[in-house]
Order: sequence, then structure tokens, then C-alpha cells
Amino acid sequence: MRVEDGRMIDTRGGAGRGVLSAPAADAGLGICVAVTLLAATVAGVGPAVPDARPLDAGAVVLVVAIAAAIAVRRRHPVVALAVLDVVPVVWFLAPYPGRLVALAPLIGCYTLAALRGWRWGAAGAAGTALIQILAIRVVLGDVETVGVVPDAVLLTATASSAGAAVGYHRAVLAATRARHARETQAREERARRLAAEERLRIARELHDVVGHTLATASVQAGVGLHVVDRRPGQAREALAAIKTICDDGLTDVRTILGILRDDGPAEEPPAEPRAPRGGLDRLTDLVDPAEAAGLQVELEVDGEPRPLPAPVDLAAYRIVQEALTNVIRHAGARTVRLALTYEPSRLLIRIRDDGLRSAAGTPCGHGIDGMRERARALSGRLTAAPHPDGGFEVCAELPVPGTR
Repeated sequence: MRVEDGRMIDTRGGAGRGVLSAPAADAGLGICVAVTLLAATVAGVGPAVPDARPLDAGAVVLVVAIAAAIAVRRRHPVVALAVLDVVPVVWFLAPYPGRLVALAPLIGCYTLAALRGWRWGAAGAAGTALIQILAIRVVLGDVETVGVVPDAVLLTATASSAGAAVGYHRAVLAATRARHARETQAREERARRLAAEERLRIARELHDVVGHTLATASVQAGVGLHVVDRRPGQAREALAAIKTICDDGLTDVRTILGILRDDGPAEEPPAEPRAPRGGLDRLTDLVDPAEAAGLQVELEVDGEPRPLPAPVDLAAYRIVQEALTNVIRHAGARTVRLALTYEPSRLLIRIRDDGLRSAAGTPCGHGIDGMRERARALSGRLTAAPHPDGGFEVCAELPVPGTR
């Protein structure tokens, strides 16, 4: 239900509980009013009408018209009120006994105001009051009109006011329900969006951890296979490096997947931290395996290193991790230059390799897209493209909030 230009408009589309039962209820009300009017007339309830004619088929037709008007009052409130206003005039002109028929238009006034608003209700009440005055003058004459007219006007005004109040009350309830429904839908959509973002974040973390672990382990395994017969000691070092790399990777995977599980006893603290490991303070965990794989890493730090917010620190670590993984897997490079620049309001990361296949063999997986998403999530930016002087270069700019 909503209000437009003083009109009450039902927006429930027939799905509400009251909409389905309204026609039957109105038909029942119309029958009850008709039977009551006939019974009151037969019993002589109300003031007597001089020279009244007995009830006949005409009276039954008028009563049936009242019942029909009440039955359709919700669908056609204006027509129903018009019929309910005309019937008493015809009833009194007949004249049939009984004056309770003059109360029937009050139902139409109430319904019109409840469904169409106070403007329509006021217009309907004014018209009904005029018709009531006419009917009273016809039946009672000028002498008694002066005392009865105020009562008729007061009754129509009261019925119309009650209908308008009920209509606005229904509109407020409908608006409140609609607002609650919108809020509930917004909360559900936000929960779904957050769940999707969390799944994407976990997938990105798993991609970075597993990709880096498998790439460095594969390189170390290749080294071990190459020297296992001639230099067993170096092969053992390669196997030890593979074990260390895999252990660290499994620890990171358990930490990431632990975020999805919360079924442990509440009194037992988690064995691993409830956030993915990673930060520029662990940069050697990335550089050492890369160097062990035969890649020379040149690390340059410009500016004063300082603690970074956790999201920025983790994003920087993952970007460096993914970039080094791509160099190991795709570049065929011998040297990679890693430059970190700490500025007052941002962190700049630049990773450039000297690989010969970088221009023609740009990685086609999701690693670069994942790095871009990490930077974009922090309102930063990332570019990854072949360098004009050869090799491949990844440049990331990460804003550092809370600094000047």
C-alpha cells in the first residue's frame, strides 16, 4: 500500500492475506446489512414513517442493491458510494418504512477514504452529507431538518475520517514492511557479496602459495635429478630445500583453509594464526628459494623501511611472490631485480627480469590478474608488461593509509 496524490494504492498484488478474503468478506457484509435492514424494517425499529407503504419487490430490489454495492466497495469504491447514496433517497421517496437505510452510505464513505485517501474521502463525505440532507428534508420536512442535519453531517464526517485514518495506518504498515524487506534483501546481498569476495580472496591466496611452492620445488627437484649421480651432496641439499619449501607451503595452506573451518572446541586456541602468513619481513623466504633455484636476485630498498598496515604488507608480499614464481616458471631468466621504494604515502614495488622469453612468453594464467586485483583492492595499481630493454617488468603502487 502506498499513497499517491492523496490516494491509497494497494501494491500487494493480491498476495496478501487480506486480499484473497476481501471479496468474500464484503459479500458477507453486504448480505448481513441487507438482512439487518429488512429485519429492522419488519420489526419497526426506528422512527415511524407516516403513510408508509408495505415492503414489496421494490424494497427487496433496493436492499439487494445495497448488498451488491457493499460487495464491490473495494474494487469500485466511487460507484459503491454513489449507489449507497441514491438508494436511501429512493427508499424515502417510495416511501418504505424504516430509516436505518440512511446509515448504509456511511460504509461507502469509510471505504472511499480508506482506499483513496482523505481528499477523495472529503469529497465523498460532502456529497453524501448533501444527499442525506435532501433525503431528510423529503422525509421529515423543513420543521425537523434543523435538528437532524448536524447529526447526518457529523456521521458522514466521522465515517470518512475513520476510513482515512485506517488507510494511512495500513499505508504506514505496508511502507514499514517494504522497508524491512529492502533492508533484509540488502543484508542478504551484502552477505553474498562478502562471501564471494572471501572465496575469491582465499582462492587467490591458495593460487599464490601453491603456485610458488610447486614452482620452486619443481626447480629444486630438477637440480637434484641433474646432480644426483655426480654430486650426491648437492642433491641432498636440493631435497632438503624441497622439504622446507613444501613444509612452509603446507603451513600456509593450513592457515588459509583454517579460516573456512570453525569446528574446533571453543576452549582450545587455534594451532595456527587465523590469518595468512606473509609480509615484507619474510622477504628472505621468497628470495632464498629463488636463489637456490639458480636465479640471482638483486634486492634494492630505497627509503626507510617501516611497519606497514597488514593488508598492504600481505599484498606486497604476495605480489613479490607471484612475480618471482612467474620468473622461475616462464622467464628462463638468470637475474631478477627487486626494488622496494618506501615513500611517505605509498609503497612502490618493481620486479624486472632479464629473461629472453618474457616478451613472447607472457604468462597466460591468473597470476597477473590476481596481482592486479590485490593492488586494486587497496586503491592501488599494477602494470605487467615486457620491458623495452628486454625482459619482463612488474610495477606495483600500493597506497599506505594513515600516513602523510
